[in-house]
Amino acid sequence: MKQNKVSETGAGKIAVIGAGNIGAAIARGLAASGKFLPQDIILTRRRAEFLEELRAEKFTVLSDNRAAVKSAGIVILAVGPLEAEAAVKEISPALTGGHIVISIVSGVTTAQISGWMKKKVSLVRAMTNTAIAIREAMTCLCAAPESRAALAEAKEIFDALGKTLVIKEELMLSATALTGCGIAFFLRAIRAASQGGTQIGFHSEEALAMAAQTARGAASLLLDKRGHPESEIDKVTTPRGCTIEGLNEMEHHGFSSAMITGIVTSNEKAAKLFDK
Repeated sequence: MKQNKVSETGAGKIAVIGAGNIGAAIARGLAASGKFLPQDIILTRRRAEFLEELRAEKFTVLSDNRAAVKSAGIVILAVGPLEAEAAVKEISPALTGGHIVISIVSGVTTAQISGWMKKKVSLVRAMTNTAIAIREAMTCLCAAPESRAALAEAKEIFDALGKTLVIKEELMLSATALTGCGIAFFLRAIRAASQGGTQIGFHSEEALAMAAQTARGAASLLLDKRGHPESEIDKVTTPRGCTIEGLNEMEHHGFSSAMITGIVTSNEKAAKLFDK
């Protein structure tokens, strides 16, 4: 297992501060990747009793954020936007120049976090989604120029958990809408497809399995073949066929428009999650 280039005492260990749904998903993905042993992933949460299931999975669970930071070389800040300032100020005394801090807090910039820390620490900002638990996440990353080395290390970690893209920080809110919120939009589309399948005759379990696998196949056509959605759609639409008629009916009811509007609305909301 590769040792991380971080502080001597915490080399090879990672702390997740605020291990809620996304924090727990990251922990499980890291363990599944083989980059970290479960016991080398330290999890904290305000209500530690919610981490008992993860403790049973051999993860290290602590109630003290500073102790978790002191025991790790990489710190993932996974708290909510409104808790971010207090959390950063709490752990700041435990941070050293050898730490790498990766923030996945929506709407909070690296400049704001750096200001709360009041010390020089390598700082990376990331936006991912819950598919990280099964190493199928889309993660966007950015960092200040002085943290470029840390950005490379963060990318190496997240590359093992799905696909990554380094972007400008000004686009991180957009990444929140498209990937962070977006996974829920695609799940809702799959759910709708399965409901349609049930209405036309399949049992709900069969319809969901068929819809989910069809969605996986559609995504794989684009990711593996690097194709464009419209060119793949053209391959399954024929003159006066049932596919084009179904597509047109969905468009009449605003399918594409609803998806676009939902993403734009989530982007606007993300900008207001932390407004200081």
